[in-house]
Amino acid sequence: MRNRTIDTFGMLRRRRLLLAASVSAVSIGGASCFELDRSDGALEDRCIADAPTWAPGTKLFAERPAADIGLLGVTGTRLSAVDVDGDGDADLVVRRNGVGGDVTLPTADPARSAWVMLNDGTGHFTDATATANLMAPRGTDAVSRSGETVAFGDVDGDGVLDAFSGVDTTNETQAQNETSEIVRGVGGGVFALGDANSDVRRDITAGEYDLPASASFVDVDRDGHLDLWVTEHNYDGLVFIGNRLYSGDGKGGFVDESAARGIVSAEWDNLDVVSAGFAHTRSWSGAACDLNNDGYAELLSASYGRAPNHLWRSSRGASFLNVSVDSGYAYDTDFTWQDNQFAVCFCAQNPDADGCAEVTSSPLLDCSEPNWDHDSDRQPFRLGGNNATSVCADLDNDGDLDILTTTIRHWWAGSGADMAEVLLNDSAGTSVSLQRPGRAAMGWDIPHPDPIAWDEGVMTAAIFDVDNDGRQDLYLGASDYAGNRGVWLHNDGVVDGVPKFSAIDIDDSFEHNRSHGVAVADFDGDGDLDMVVGHSRSRCDASAPNNCYETSNVRYFDNVFGSTSNHVRFALKQTSGSNTAAVGARVTITTDVDGAPVTQTREIGGGHGHFGMQDDLVQTVGLGTACAATVTVQWPVTGVAPETFELVAGHRFLLTQGEAAVAVEE
Repeated sequence: MRNRTIDTFGMLRRRRLLLAASVSAVSIGGASCFELDRSDGALEDRCIADAPTWAPGTKLFAERPAADIGLLGVTGTRLSAVDVDGDGDADLVVRRNGVGGDVTLPTADPARSAWVMLNDGTGHFTDATATANLMAPRGTDAVSRSGETVAFGDVDGDGVLDAFSGVDTTNETQAQNETSEIVRGVGGGVFALGDANSDVRRDITAGEYDLPASASFVDVDRDGHLDLWVTEHNYDGLVFIGNRLYSGDGKGGFVDESAARGIVSAEWDNLDVVSAGFAHTRSWSGAACDLNNDGYAELLSASYGRAPNHLWRSSRGASFLNVSVDSGYAYDTDFTWQDNQFAVCFCAQNPDADGCAEVTSSPLLDCSEPNWDHDSDRQPFRLGGNNATSVCADLDNDGDLDILTTTIRHWWAGSGADMAEVLLNDSAGTSVSLQRPGRAAMGWDIPHPDPIAWDEGVMTAAIFDVDNDGRQDLYLGASDYAGNRGVWLHNDGVVDGVPKFSAIDIDDSFEHNRSHGVAVADFDGDGDLDMVVGHSRSRCDASAPNNCYETSNVRYFDNVFGSTSNHVRFALKQTSGSNTAAVGARVTITTDVDGAPVTQTREIGGGHGHFGMQDDLVQTVGLGTACAATVTVQWPVTGVAPETFELVAGHRFLLTQGEAAVAVEE
């Protein structure tokens, strides 16, 4: 690895001043520390010597009213935080679900489906939907495309973010003869339609239906060019569509190479095949992340409707192997069915049926409407979960990526039904192994207003360090059902190899009923991560707890604590190939805390989650009491060596492959 120090350099670019100062590494008591050479006065010392530690009773967030920051009338549950216009600030792309194309004018039309909101760097937004053309139609029958699922990355190497915009073509009225598209960024937050011959534009007339449930840009073969992973939901009852892997050529073109690289699955005509994880997923989410630390991303597809989750292990990107069940990702190993209330009803009416002698409880449901197939509903896949989002992150700071899964769970489904939980990565060698210690072992649960009849609607989630203490915390977006609200869990550190979490009280965070959709970024540039959250108005019930709000307007919560602790911010720029945003890069951040090294791990994401979630590509990393960090970047390109940069707290840096770090200041 090559160590790089920060060279002295100055330039004024638009409203940003690029500065740098030299940093030298020294050793004190065997621990790595860093000294900043401020002889030229170039880089201000911003280390917080007495950085506080967050404790319950301390406020973390303050809501900024939507009307004050330009977000009034922006309603949606599909949220992305990306720098659309390239000015260095995270913008917002908000979409509503289940609606077709519409006018892209900045109006408050209740039928409107999408918003592109540009951030001025202080967390104030301007509607640029009309000029952005992100949802521009190709055909003549539509005013715009619906574009419910989106993901962003540079697919052609021009340094400007492009996008995948996915369209549900199974609903022809909603699709309006439009298809999914690669939309090319041309600069300044403006987009134009890409290659008309791209395989991403699935041919409806040939029966190539498309229902993208998620999209992730990822360089699967590390050739320097982004590929595209698209997971597909089902339609017309249980008609399934295989997930798709499109290979990118670095010029904006994409070719479907799913089958050629082993991404194949079977029809749902054999229960054993389904339970083994070899049939199509009923995808509600996707992700791409390197789970076995070999430098190549695995491909994930989380399934709704108690269909097994899929995990495809990469063989250096050339091919993929389905290890859904063997890895532990498909479902948990609790196959209890005897306390499913519909099974209890069935056995009460059919006491001599196979296994019913084991069912001793009385029904708590009205058994007049049977909902139990005694052959299929005892299969492992039917005892899984309704999985919506998987988020990859290193939650125990051990150098590999764990997974948070979100899951809809109902009281009547019994103890065998999967739940939202953390899957700890225990991979060794090339294998992928995910363990499920369970919520209790990690010290957390989700409160239920009714202890008997309850529903957990956890669908979207975020992982980030809310208090900048160097450990990543969890936000669970629980939605759609009575009694559901966003749940905050603070990462308290690792005990006996397991990360422990504790609930953050709503008085210290915020209360947001039926929280659905979340985007995370340092929207105001103060060194901590803020949130924009969506709201679902499904299943509203004024007589039930945590009812719907009057509208599904997004809400903005400003982080008011994290900036009191040390942090460093950085963006990556890759120069090998066309993936200039370095999607897929593995970054380790090592600090000295009380004489001991602490290493955090990040992977630059190209989209994930329920119908297209994406957080800011600029990394905001909490350092706690540390004043400097060693940042090592493994660029996601074959043959390119890792590079190490020494960075000081309180500043934002641009880390360019093969160059010295440059501080980028407001």
